[in-house]
Amino acid sequence: MKITKHGHSCVVIQEGANAVLIDPGAFTPGAGELIAAATTILVTHEHLDHVDVEAVAAALASRSDLTVCAPQAVVALLRDATPGALAGALNAVAAGDRFSVGDLSVEVYGEVHSPIHPDIPQCANVGYLVGGRVFHPGDSIQVPDAVVEVLLLPTSGPWYSTGQAIDYVRAINPRRCIQIHESFASEMGQNSLALRFINPEAFTEVALELVPPGESRDL
Repeated sequence: MKITKHGHSCVVIQEGANAVLIDPGAFTPGAGELIAAATTILVTHEHLDHVDVEAVAAALASRSDLTVCAPQAVVALLRDATPGALAGALNAVAAGDRFSVGDLSVEVYGEVHSPIHPDIPQCANVGYLVGGRVFHPGDSIQVPDAVVEVLLLPTSGPWYSTGQAIDYVRAINPRRCIQIHESFASEMGQNSLALRFINPEAFTEVALELVPPGESRDL
């Protein structure tokens, strides 16, 4: 299995000929090209940094080989933005759902976005366990009822705190931890988190891997 990190919360997870693109949003440079190259897209929630609605809707309208899985609220946004009938497949998913992309399994966990402020409603948010190994939580620190080998850990955002991140890693106890959702933090802040907090010498038993956008790691 291989993971390729793209900007912000966007990754491609591939095993053999099977691959999924997760959260191609407006904070991801080249999101349109990634969407055009994908055959299966997983979306965690409706925020623009996680889904480029216009680009995904246009792809769904023109490509019969494209499948998109997302919470119902995102499905509604994509249908509203799609000109004409769908050529591709658009599927609403929720916690407890399981499906496959070729031989690559996908399990759905979680329900809501982490709170930002009492005045801001929490939208639906799901996480995806891909291939039984890699967990992408979206914008949530809900702990899945599953063994997670590789955790994709958000490291910045208006809903995020370092203390929550430490406790989240401790609760999941993954073998590897790879950074996502880094766009709200400077390079100095990202390095500080990896060196001072998510580190076997500090508060967790696993090191935080900072993978530059466009680079891949074998899992």
